[in-house]
Order: sequence, then structure tokens, then C-alpha cells
Amino acid sequence: MDYYIAPLARLIEQFEKLPGIGRKSARRLAFHILGFSMEEAESFADAIISAKKLVKYCSICQNISDTDVCSVCSDEKRDKSVICVMESPKDVISLEKTGEYNGLYHVLHGAISPMDDISPEDIKIPELLSRIGSSVKEVIMATNPNIEGEATAMYISKLIKPLGIKVTRIAHGVPVGGDLEYADEITLSRAIQGRLEM
Repeated sequence: MDYYIAPLARLIEQFEKLPGIGRKSARRLAFHILGFSMEEAESFADAIISAKKLVKYCSICQNISDTDVCSVCSDEKRDKSVICVMESPKDVISLEKTGEYNGLYHVLHGAISPMDDISPEDIKIPELLSRIGSSVKEVIMATNPNIEGEATAMYISKLIKPLGIKVTRIAHGVPVGGDLEYADEITLSRAIQGRLEM
């Protein structure tokens, strides 16, 4: 038996659709929204609708943007000879925050996963291949270090290497502040393989 009136039950159901939000969190968020003034509620709803209407994919790198070409692709100071391939726009933001990378990006919007019925045609691989010309010297594979990410990196690498372009993979290993005794064998193996000269 549902104890919630229909409008509140509908709001709870909508929050439950969000990743990481269970029934209790959805209820808490719904009741919090009910505490908003009408102006705050309209502003919240408008932010969702506005983001949905105005946010699109950059026509070059497929990252999210509010213009046809994103700020990274249109920045003349970026190194146009390097493209870093990532699974999602969130990954781009994480790398940009480091301030360590000055090349271009390409966002796949997913990874190859036969279990989830996601094939190479379902992600933005054709768009990546169409960008690779004589000016691109290196493609950095920065997909996630899981089975799907590794499979995607290997698949794309096999397509690009015959073009004479250097393909690299970001290093994976022990996180800063982590203890070696708690690291699994795969993480330690990656840390050894990705070691750098001091």
C-alpha cells in the first residue's frame, strides 16, 4: 500500500530514476522539494528544462557544450596533434581540473559492452576516426580500467595504429595515499607496467 498522495508519489518515482538514488533518498529529496517556495521550485524545474534544451554535443569532439563547437575545440592554444579519448563528459572535467593536459578530447559516450548490447557502432568511434588526419600525431586512450574500457581501448587502437599514429594508454596503478598491502594484483601489475623514471 502506498501512503503517498499521487503528486508526491510521482515526484518520488522521478527521483528514483536517478543513478544512486534509492527509495529512501528519493523520498527525502521529494519532501525537500515540497519545502521549496513556488519561486524556488520553478527555478529548479527551469534549470532542468533549460539544461535539457541548451546542452548539446560539440560537433567535433562530442563533449557537452552549449555551442556548436565547445571551448576546448575552439581554443587556438590547445595542442591539436593530441586527442585524448574518454568515455564520458565527466571524465573530461576530471582531467581538465588537473591542468596537466593541453590537447584535444574525444568523448565516446560509453564503452563497448556485449553484455549490455553496446557495440562499436553504438558509441562515437566513427566520429573519432573521421577526425584523424595528418595533424594528429598521438591518440591517448583514457577509457576506464575495467573490462569494457580495456576492450574499447584495444578495439580503437587496432583501428588507429595502421594509420601510423602513436596510440598510448594512460597509466593505472596505486592511488596516492594508498597502501600497497591493500592493492589488488591487477592494480599492482598496472603500477609496475606504468612506472616512470625518477
